[in-house]
Amino acid sequence: MSSRLPGLYRLGVPERRAQVAAARGLSPTAWSELDGGGLSLDAADHMIENVVGTFALPLAIATNFVIDGVDRLVPMAVEEPSIVAAASNAARMARPTGGFLTEATPPVMIGQIQVVQIDDVEAAVRALEGARPELLAAARALVPRLVERGGGPVDLEVRVLAQPGTGPDGGVVVVHLHVDCCDAMGANLVNTLCEGLADRVAELADGDVGLRILSNLTDRRTVRVTCRVSPAELRDASDASIEGAEVAAAIASASRFAEVDPYRAATHNKGIMNGIDAVLVATGQDWRAVEAGAHAFAAISGTYRPLATWRVDADGALRGALALPLAVGTVGGALLAHRGAKLALHLAGVETATDLAAIAGAAGLATNLAALRALATEGIQRGHMALHARKHARGARP
Repeated sequence: MSSRLPGLYRLGVPERRAQVAAARGLSPTAWSELDGGGLSLDAADHMIENVVGTFALPLAIATNFVIDGVDRLVPMAVEEPSIVAAASNAARMARPTGGFLTEATPPVMIGQIQVVQIDDVEAAVRALEGARPELLAAARALVPRLVERGGGPVDLEVRVLAQPGTGPDGGVVVVHLHVDCCDAMGANLVNTLCEGLADRVAELADGDVGLRILSNLTDRRTVRVTCRVSPAELRDASDASIEGAEVAAAIASASRFAEVDPYRAATHNKGIMNGIDAVLVATGQDWRAVEAGAHAFAAISGTYRPLATWRVDADGALRGALALPLAVGTVGGALLAHRGAKLALHLAGVETATDLAAIAGAAGLATNLAALRALATEGIQRGHMALHARKHARGARP
C-alpha cells in the first residue's frame, strides 16, 4: 500500500472513498459504517448519560505518511480547516528522506495510592518498600488475564509529599503502581488496582487512605518521533525568491522562540495537538487525558516548554524531534460501541496500541512542521517585501 494519493482533495467524496478503499483493500460497502456517523443512537445511549442525539465531525484521510518505513493512511476527525491538508503536505516533505521515525516505551500506566495522616513518614517508606514483593504479587493476582497476556503490575515506587506538622493532611506519601496495560489505554484497570491495594498500603504506612486513581501524566508511556527534511522540500512554490535553507533557518528560529517563552510554547504545542487530537478523536481515544498528560509533561521541568524542537543540521537539513506521553488503546473504551472508530483503526492499519501512538505522534510533528513553515514563509515574504520597498525608496531619492 502507498499513502501517496496525489490529487485526492480534487475528487468528490464517492471517488475519494473508492480510492482509499482500494488502497486499503476495503470493500466499497465498508463506508456504510460512517453514513450514520459511525455511532447509532442506541449505542450512544449506552455510552453516556442523558443522550438526545449524536454529533458528527468530518472524518478525513491525511496522505503521504511514511512511519517507521511503512506507508500509513492517517484518519483525522476535526472541524478546523487546513489541518488535514497541512499534515499531508508536511508528510510529503518528510517522505523523500524516510518520513517519520518513532520510538515508544512499553505501555506502562501509573496508578496513585495516597496515604495521609502518617506520624512517621520515614518508617512508612521503609515498610512500603519492604513490602514491595507482597504488594506486586497482590496486584498481579487481581488481574490474572492481563498477566497471562504479558502485562500487569511491573513496579512500585514510594514518594514523600509532606512531613507531619506541615499541613492539615499530616504526613503524606503516595505509592505509584506501574502497570503494563498491553493494548488497553488502561484507566479503569489501573483505578481498580489502586482501589484493591489501598487498604493494605495504608495499613503498612500506618495512615489513612486518601485518593486512589491513575495519573494522566503518563511519563512511563511515551512516544518519540523524529524526521529530517531537506531544504529543497521546504521551498515556497508561490515565491521563487525564498530558498529552502532560509525557510529551515526560520523554522529553527521559531523553535528557539518557543523554547524560551511559555506564551509562544503554548501556541507551538497547540499546533502539535491539532494533529494528535484529530487522530485520537477519529480512533475513539480519550484525547482529553492525552492533552492533560502532554501539557503536564511540557511543564515538568518547572517551565512550560515546547514538546517538539527543530534544528538545522550540519548538512543544512531540518531535523525535528517530538516527545510526549501518549496513552492510547486498541481495545475497550469507545471502541466497544463506535463502528466509525473501528473503521478508522483499520484504515490506518493499526494492530497495536504502540502503532496508534506512533501514528498520532507523527501526525503531531507533521502539523507542527506545517504551522512553523507557514509562519516562517509568511515572515520571510514580508521581510523580502520590506527590503524590496526600502531598495525602491532609496532608488527614488534624488
